[in-house]
Amino acid sequence: MTGKVYLIGAGPGDPELMTLKAIRMLKEADVVVYDRLVSDDIIAMAPPDAQMIFVGKASKCHTVPQNRINEILVEKARAGLTVARLKGGDPLIFGRGSEETAYAVSQGVEVEYAPGITAAQGAASVTGVPLTHRGLATGVQYVTGHRQADGVLDLDWKCLANPDTTLVVYMGVANIGQIAVGLMTEGLPGNTPVMAISRASTPDEARMVSTLDHVAQDARRAGLKPPTLFIIGKVVSLYDAAQFDPAQEIAAHA
Repeated sequence: MTGKVYLIGAGPGDPELMTLKAIRMLKEADVVVYDRLVSDDIIAMAPPDAQMIFVGKASKCHTVPQNRINEILVEKARAGLTVARLKGGDPLIFGRGSEETAYAVSQGVEVEYAPGITAAQGAASVTGVPLTHRGLATGVQYVTGHRQADGVLDLDWKCLANPDTTLVVYMGVANIGQIAVGLMTEGLPGNTPVMAISRASTPDEARMVSTLDHVAQDARRAGLKPPTLFIIGKVVSLYDAAQFDPAQEIAAHA
């Protein structure tokens, strides 16, 4: 009898941000295949007798190739097991969840999905910076700041450089300078506020506020490392650092 795969969004790190459905699926698992960005507190919620398989990725360091991850999910499900594929954030937002689902379904394996709070929403919730706000941002765009195998970052800069839209950049630490130049070249003002949030909603969270024309040098000076999210737009002007723990603030351009 073939088992199934649960594609579970673990959220940005805080276990309380997981959905009830995600927690229920995780507790039903015989096997948990999990990523690098899943917090220890969430991993601890897995059944004590579940087989734990780490397949985490970092820049230029893929512990397990994506093709092999796909195969593991199918192999375990075909053995009659319930497999929890546990991913940080939401599996269908820059999480390759759709690739894994497509492969599993093509092999006759059932997949169920539990959405997760993506990093942008998690960052908004802990910093108080909204992604949209009347009079400041009528929409929001999510974009990846990284290309597979360090390929050319061929983004539609003209579309992204909309002053009435909030731009959220995932995986952009290495290329934030190129991103800033691309946006300013298409007319986004250099004084547009930018917030960088590292490991949002976790005990290791850190924040930096800058402007588009200074963010690259500020990020370099602050030593920002992945996973760091950049929120670019007028909504960042609503950030009130006084409401939050100053120990989380990284010194940057005012």
